[in-house]
Order: sequence, then structure tokens, then C-alpha cells
Amino acid sequence: MTHYTLSELGVRPAMLAHLDLETETPDDLARVSAVHRDALEVLTQNGPARLRHAPFDDPEDRPTVGDVVLIDRALERPARVLPRTSVFKRKAAGVEAKIQLIAANIDTGFIVSSCNADFKPARLERYLAMVREAGAEPVILLTKADLADPAPYLEAARRIAGDALVEAVNALDAGDLTKLSPWTRAGQTAALIGSSGVGKTTLVNTLTGVGAATGGIREDDAKGRHTTRGRTLHRMVSGGFLVDTPGLRELALAGVDAGLSATFEDLAELEMRCRFADCTHHGEPGCAIEAALAAGEIDPDRWRRFEKLKREAARNDATLKERRDASKAQGKLYRRIQDEHRKSKGR
Repeated sequence: MTHYTLSELGVRPAMLAHLDLETETPDDLARVSAVHRDALEVLTQNGPARLRHAPFDDPEDRPTVGDVVLIDRALERPARVLPRTSVFKRKAAGVEAKIQLIAANIDTGFIVSSCNADFKPARLERYLAMVREAGAEPVILLTKADLADPAPYLEAARRIAGDALVEAVNALDAGDLTKLSPWTRAGQTAALIGSSGVGKTTLVNTLTGVGAATGGIREDDAKGRHTTRGRTLHRMVSGGFLVDTPGLRELALAGVDAGLSATFEDLAELEMRCRFADCTHHGEPGCAIEAALAAGEIDPDRWRRFEKLKREAARNDATLKERRDASKAQGKLYRRIQDEHRKSKGR
């Protein structure tokens, strides 16, 4: 059986500071490796274990992959989730206004694209905003570099990457992937983020040394078939952990103001130079954005992408707030009815 130290599991000293050492012990800490409908899979210092689900009032407090939980040994379920160092989330797909947790306590978000028709700057910017908002370090990985000239893809990615590093990799070559060692060593946790068919499963295979199914590439659009069914924590041969995620072709952003500002830092700073704080950048006097566009100082396509993402995030934030407010109102009504029922029984 595999044994782990807390450090190997990614438990930080700051997390231990949240334990009540009079009633709680580090021996009862575990890292969530998979979430199923009926149970949680976790990694403890003594190896893997399985826990029952526990009730949590707020969906965002429920354990997700990568979380560190304190185990209630008597009930064989999480007693609570320790404070997260980072959390990846999105607005859930579909019309229902919910936040979906993707992973937690991630140090590095490997944003994966490929050197073919799948490469899209708009999608990379969307992922960059999410990773930065989550509190992790973004690194862009361009796969299939052995099948095409990676130079133009590297140049295009670096134009929008900001301070994020960009690497071209051959996902099949373990030696080539040693360049990722600063983010994959023991105690580190990385997450692979990208749409289906960009080589994420191949990266998982090579980084972990374990084979897994991969889908073929459709020749008409260079897109691979979806192979990852759920989020799982994998141990890498270099000692760290890796979270593989299903293809996120649909990534609805919400609560990403800081992430967007960091990803479009130059444009966000330029907006602050407008004469009016509520400038819409459509005909107002003293608009720094319109002046820069007219002078050819900023890329109009990139500006349009920034505006589109801001509108989307604002719309999703408003929808989620409405749902939270409605849920709170419903909870207050339910508690009032309970109080009235208790009072009537006491008469």
C-alpha cells in the first residue's frame, strides 16, 4: 500500500494552522482524489480510502477534487473542508444558475491547446482569466509540437499570455516533459485545462506513467474525441499530483473580475484613463479606449474579446446573485414557518 506524508499530499502548513489540536489531529486529514454521486475517494497518509458524502448547506462548501478534508472517523465522512489555497469553478453548463466546482488547492493550471486548428486565442484568454481568478499560476502548453511548426503558435500565445509562461511540448515524449518539472515535483498540484482533443489524456499518460484511453483525431477539424469522464487526482512520476478535467469547450465565466483584469491588464489600465468612470467606450468624450483604437495602439479584435468576456461574466454574476437571493429568501421563509410551528405546539 502506498503511504504519503502530508507534504506529499499537498497539505500546507497554513492549512494545519486551522486545526483545533485539542479535538482534531493531522492524522485525520485526507486529500480528495475523486467525487462520485455516492461517495468520495480520498488519499490519506496510509493510502486510499472511501468516504460517505456529508451534508453541506452551501454547494461551494462541498468537497471537490483536490480539497483537503478532516475525516469524521465515527461517521466515515468529511467533518469539514479545510480552507482552500485556490479553487477552480465555472457557471454550470445549461440554463440552471449554479456554480460548479472543478478543483481546489491547485498550484499550477496547465492550459492546454494544440498546434493545429484547435488553437484559438479567445479560448486561451478565457482559460487564463479562470486560472488567475482561481489563485493558481497559469502555464500554457502547446501540444502536438512534433506534428507542426510550433513557432507561429508560440508567438500568438505569447502575445496574449502576459506573465504566463508558454511551452511547446511533445506529450508523448517523457524527456521533453521534464521541462515541466518546476510545476510537477513532490508537494505540487497541477491541473490540465483545455477542450477535448488537445492531448490532455496523452499528457496524463506520460506524466503519470499510466496508460489511459485516448480518442482519435477527426481529420476535418483536428478535434479529438472526448475521453476524460470526470475529474481525478493522479500521482505523477515526478512526485506531484495532477488533476485531469473533462474537455471544457463550454466554460461560462462568473466572478472573474480580477482574472479578466490580469489577463487584459493593458486594456484594463487603459480604461481607467477615460474621462468618465462609467465610460461605455462608445462615443463618450475623453474615451482613452477609442483614442487608442483610432491610433492603432491596441488590437481591435482583442478589445472586442475583452468586452465580450466582461459582458458574459456580468450577466452570469447577476443571474447567480438572483438565485442566491431567492435561495436565502426561501430559507428565511422555511425557518419562519418552523418557528411558528414550534410556537403553536408550545401553547
